[in-house]
Amino acid sequence: MGRRLLDYFPCIDWLRSYNRNLLASDASAAIIVTILVIPQSLAFALLAGLPPEAGLYASILPAMAYAIFGTGNTLAVGPVALISLMSAAAVGDVAEAGTAGYAVASVALALVSGLMLLIMGLLRLGFLSNFISHPVISGFITASGLLIAASQLRHIFGIELAGDNLIELAQSFWLSTGAVHGPTLLVGMLALVFLYLVRHYLALGLSRLGIEARISGMLVRSGPIIAVVVATSLAAIMNLDDLGLSVVGDVPSGLPALGMPDGPLALFQALLVPAFLISIVTFVESVSLAHKLAARRKERISPDQELLGLGAANIASALSGGFAVAGGFSRSIVNFDAGARTPAAGALTAVCIGVVTFFFTSLFYYLPHAILGATVIIAVLTLVDVTVIRQTWMYSKHDGAALISTLAVTLLIGVTAGILTGIALSLILYLWRTSRPHSALVGRIYGSEHFRNIHRYKTETDPHLMILRVDESLYFANARYLEDRIYTLILEQPQLTDFVLMCPAVNYIDASALESLEAINGRLSDAGIRLHLSEVKGPVMDRLDKSTFLKALTGEVFLSTYRAWCKLHKAEEDSPGTEEVEVQS
Repeated sequence: MGRRLLDYFPCIDWLRSYNRNLLASDASAAIIVTILVIPQSLAFALLAGLPPEAGLYASILPAMAYAIFGTGNTLAVGPVALISLMSAAAVGDVAEAGTAGYAVASVALALVSGLMLLIMGLLRLGFLSNFISHPVISGFITASGLLIAASQLRHIFGIELAGDNLIELAQSFWLSTGAVHGPTLLVGMLALVFLYLVRHYLALGLSRLGIEARISGMLVRSGPIIAVVVATSLAAIMNLDDLGLSVVGDVPSGLPALGMPDGPLALFQALLVPAFLISIVTFVESVSLAHKLAARRKERISPDQELLGLGAANIASALSGGFAVAGGFSRSIVNFDAGARTPAAGALTAVCIGVVTFFFTSLFYYLPHAILGATVIIAVLTLVDVTVIRQTWMYSKHDGAALISTLAVTLLIGVTAGILTGIALSLILYLWRTSRPHSALVGRIYGSEHFRNIHRYKTETDPHLMILRVDESLYFANARYLEDRIYTLILEQPQLTDFVLMCPAVNYIDASALESLEAINGRLSDAGIRLHLSEVKGPVMDRLDKSTFLKALTGEVFLSTYRAWCKLHKAEEDSPGTEEVEVQS
């Protein structure tokens, strides 16, 4: 029972050995993370189409929930750019921005997404994320980064922009160019230049001064907070809001009342598909980051338990008036570099943000929206990787096409269509590849026991013997392809008497493939050709033993292809010392 409880509450494990030293490390990291991520939290709330305080709400209870259920010691959960954009796109289809219904829909989306993640975790369905290929994810993230940056131009130029894709945003921008606000543009451009220089050149300058890389990294990441403090101070002193500069304004102090979102059943039904997509992206993005951070310290995470942790975090966000959350790249890196040792750092960060939310929200009144927009743009441009397009295309045209298609659909239609396209392409490519399994006619390397592709190596062959190596498991999608391949091959070699199916890469044979093997055995028998198998793995043999296939097999099952060669080609070539141990693996 204790082990079972520990599986669902990993916090019990690290709390057993928690001490003052760990507390000191986690507390110092929490203070640093709080200072650096508050501007991002406010900005990502605006990106999600919500008032800035929602970003603070989404940074408190979700982080505490993840600390209880999550397994990543340094993964920091809260608002992130990509999920905020997906939330805005999904909620914008069911409610009008700026209305009470929009806020309710955002909370409902977080709740449904959290429940889906929780159910997936309980059912141990973390493997489902493996069906989205990395090129598809790269294309989607790159396109989303460009969309996010484009959407934030409204804060930089002081204009209204509308649209869910690049075409709509470009049209809206063109129609609004006459309404560009000079002071806002000046503040926004200065912020962009400052943040760009800090991100790309400050670390280099500090390293030349001999400053430690970890410290210089923290200073680089403090760029947004410096911009926020300076811009807010100047806006307050100079009353820039009187010149039309858009500022955050009053931010309510304290937390909203805890409760379930109050919306009609039709609202939840309309959010099912986008909630599922957000759940998948949340899991893939967060677990990939958690794996990388854990590997740096030779730690491990549990993907299935991460589903529970992320699910609990999103449910907690919904209950506290937040929106969909995930493991954030920048806040997690800051957490890691600041010396966080356990998930308690995330909980302590939540406490610190809670204190700010209760007592210091008045400090945000004069914070310009242009600064928040610039913060988002600089942050999301790190997601944009155009070099991966060429690299992927050069390596694999199919993966490159999937990446480009996902990127194009996301940019030109929207994030929901983009991720759906990506998932569909991932599954289609997987089925296409496995439905046409790679196979090769092999021959014996002269003077050895090794067999290689006859088109790549000089090999010894026999007109009466054909050996086909299959490099894929056999299942319903590729069984017929294998049949056609074998029937074509035997027509090309009229003297054939024995056919060996070499199976070193066959890990599974399903019922459909078994029927195909039976059909192949029968057809070869009618042609006077015996069918043999070689190098069949133990688990596959266990399944074949439960069928009638082996009894009807016209040939034999050989432990090695060399043994098949020795018996079917020239038995006298079998020399002493080449006997193999009869063990199947």
